[in-house]
Amino acid sequence: MSETVSRRSLVKRAAVAAAPAFVPNLLAQNKKMTVGFIGTGGRGNYLMDRLYAGSGERITVLGVCDTYAGNLNRAKDKVATVENKSAKTYIDYLQLLADPNIQVVVIATPEHLHHEMTLAALKAGKHVYIEKPLAQTIEKGEELIKAVNTSGKKVQVGTQNRSNSLYIMAKTMVSQGLIGECHYVRAFWYRAALTNGAPAWRYNIPADAAPENTDYGRFLGPAPKTPFNKNRYFQWRLYWDYSGGISTDLLVHQTDISNFVMGKTVPKTCVASGGVYRWTDNDDRDVPDTLSALYEYSDKFHINYSCYFGNDEFGYGEQFCGNEGTLQVLNRQTLLFTPQKFAGKPPAHVAARSEVKLDLRGNDNPAVEAHLRNLLDAIDGKAQLVAPVEVGQMAAISGHMATLAYRNNKMVVWDDKARKYNFV
Repeated sequence: MSETVSRRSLVKRAAVAAAPAFVPNLLAQNKKMTVGFIGTGGRGNYLMDRLYAGSGERITVLGVCDTYAGNLNRAKDKVATVENKSAKTYIDYLQLLADPNIQVVVIATPEHLHHEMTLAALKAGKHVYIEKPLAQTIEKGEELIKAVNTSGKKVQVGTQNRSNSLYIMAKTMVSQGLIGECHYVRAFWYRAALTNGAPAWRYNIPADAAPENTDYGRFLGPAPKTPFNKNRYFQWRLYWDYSGGISTDLLVHQTDISNFVMGKTVPKTCVASGGVYRWTDNDDRDVPDTLSALYEYSDKFHINYSCYFGNDEFGYGEQFCGNEGTLQVLNRQTLLFTPQKFAGKPPAHVAARSEVKLDLRGNDNPAVEAHLRNLLDAIDGKAQLVAPVEVGQMAAISGHMATLAYRNNKMVVWDDKARKYNFV
């Protein structure tokens, strides 16, 4: 590549972006930031691992909260193993927030609890790392923006692709004009059934799970009241009461990172279709396993999104289709650039560009670590947040538009000035 960055510089940038920041031991010992975890299931457990791996010298975990005893005990054991001390345990997240010694909370609970927990954390004077989506509805997300802006606290939304070195690199390459004008992005996320044939998101249910060790009422929170149901508790992504399904768990990552790479914000319109096409026998799930969504932006830009849970041949990724080249980021760990061929007669400035392929296996782990570390740096006044609530809300709006379009079988139109949507 001539007028663009060289492959060597790309590799160097990727390595630097993926490397954990060094913090002097003396500073870490004297000024450890105190953290509490609300939600220590699969995602919360993973985030604790990443926080320890990427910023262990800077933090200490004082409290952990979960409504299932198995998750709670695992988190307590992890703190004891890593820090050689005991963390306080809570079933009621409000009791954790009442601890004045906790400065930061990581919220990794089902989507329907994000809004009330983040509001409560801000009211308690905590900084927050909140998993995506920011809230279960567009309206609740708007409310959180106002609450954060009046709180003076730092809130990072867990759209960690924005801290992934390959996406940062992709953004640079696009801004340099490497792919020319780009009006079209294809994004996709394909998964297959588990080896035992169970539907996607039918996570294993612990054998000991019972009303006695699972506070189902606190799990339900503001959701409709139902009798104790292991499926709903441990496999909550499959039910509209607690989740937006594909739209807010998977799609939201990809529309968000397409916005990031291309310098976009919120789409103007969305149409979506799909359904429950697999595992239909004796299954009570709500959310689709097959979803396609088309987004139009106001400036001649289009995102074509697809997701299917029956075949994982193509994996996960985004393809930025420019008039002079194609840039792909696949599975969060591979970056590919291919210049346009122009039937073997490309213009000289395109002919001078070389193909690029970079593989950074396991690159999502350092991205999550960097995303968590960025929050700590922002609290310390050393950095700006990568994914503040305004950015997290933009990501959530795209996801909610797809859910609304799918469930109502209508086009959704977003009015950014009024901060409202309507159907056509």
